[in-house]
Amino acid sequence: MQQLLDLYREWSGAEPVRTERLPGAGSNRVYYRMTGADGSVVIGCIGTSTDENHAFIAIARHFVEKGLPVPRVLAVSGDEKCYLQEDLGNTSLFDAVRKGRESGGRYSADEEVLLHKTIILLPKLQFVGGQGLDYSVCYPQPSFDVTNVMFDLNYFKYCFLKATGIDFQELHLEEDFRRLAADLTSEPSDTFMYRDFQARNVMLRNGQSPCFIDFQGGRRGPFYYDLASFLWQASARYDESLRKRLTDAYYTEALHYAPMPPREHFDQRLQLFVLFRLLQVLGAYGFRGYFERKQHFINSITPALDSLHSLIHKCHFPYTTLVDVISRLTPSRQQPPAVPTPGKLVVRIYSFSYKKGIPHDDSGNGGGYVFDCRGTNNPGRYEQYKQLTGLDEPVKKFLEDDGEILTFLNNIYPLADAHVSRYIERGFTSLMFSFGCTGGQHRSVYSAQHLAEHLHERFPQIEVHLCHREQGINRVFGI
Repeated sequence: MQQLLDLYREWSGAEPVRTERLPGAGSNRVYYRMTGADGSVVIGCIGTSTDENHAFIAIARHFVEKGLPVPRVLAVSGDEKCYLQEDLGNTSLFDAVRKGRESGGRYSADEEVLLHKTIILLPKLQFVGGQGLDYSVCYPQPSFDVTNVMFDLNYFKYCFLKATGIDFQELHLEEDFRRLAADLTSEPSDTFMYRDFQARNVMLRNGQSPCFIDFQGGRRGPFYYDLASFLWQASARYDESLRKRLTDAYYTEALHYAPMPPREHFDQRLQLFVLFRLLQVLGAYGFRGYFERKQHFINSITPALDSLHSLIHKCHFPYTTLVDVISRLTPSRQQPPAVPTPGKLVVRIYSFSYKKGIPHDDSGNGGGYVFDCRGTNNPGRYEQYKQLTGLDEPVKKFLEDDGEILTFLNNIYPLADAHVSRYIERGFTSLMFSFGCTGGQHRSVYSAQHLAEHLHERFPQIEVHLCHREQGINRVFGI
């Protein structure tokens, strides 16, 4: 946090009068709204992945040069671990069309206007944004290819299809997967593929003008992908007539930027990407629902299957085994199947007081990592924090404003990530991290809590058992 404050001071010449952490950031990206004495507001970002930060910064600057509606990058630290960007406000397209979504797809005229404004900006982002872009900066890879497709199709197979218990010829399905991957990548493309084009990633400046965020995962790829992602997102519940109007608007607008294939060919290719996107999301819903037992994702399976069934009945796809398997998937299979799941890695994380000794490892593996938090600034030395813990907002604000604890944890996260990844690969089932400080009340509690949340977000397939020993607080993430 201190590095971000230093960057703001260097950029503006003064300290911010207010810094507010924003909700909803990814596990390795934290956003703050920073307000200056003159009322000016910017967004500050701290990200542990410098490659991801570099991708966003480079792509954003390129897009701004091309006149695209994205946030301007205002200042960047020398190591690219933090940066300042333009604030686009608080209203996302997702929030603005909430009523239509929650009414089952009955979008008002005003909501449809916002969707139309957004979809006709997409071709400019893809075609103009792709012109002269150095795709080598893209994270984690520069282009959409067969490897991408096969990874997602196998994710569908292993995390959804196999869990349903349906019988199928695996070799024949693999052949269909390879044909589908070849078809999806058969047309050359020099356009920018957003990859995560969804209503949550569209901000409405002044409540009306769409602007794009979170495009750092984009790469060179086919323009059909983003259109399919946006219009066939299951939770959006767009009806066929609205989808057609928005598709027509996209196609007409795209003609201003490049020659487009004949409309019949365009529609056929789009349906191919719709098929792929629906298989992708079912893989994700299967993992989150069947294996992690999260009801929201289980509930999402039925509308996704309905869309998939509608698609295969409307379109002729030459993937015989895949189509047969899809036709035998029914919404009644949305409940988690009674199939065995592999043993999870259980990560135990403790906070403790050195005065009372290092926590005992009941697994018999020797105790794992032990981190000493006593080198960081101690809130417990100040009267106003003595009755609080590292879970309380005043203590968290003290530690984050001071910044030492953030530097401490930013050195630990990569080590923990690498160790957890290796344990998953090797099939190990137990790992332990412990954080100690003088009283086991402030710094160790803050650190243990943040590592637990970090690992839960980054590795949703594991269980994280958190114990704040001196407070008698226990929590389990991931079951």
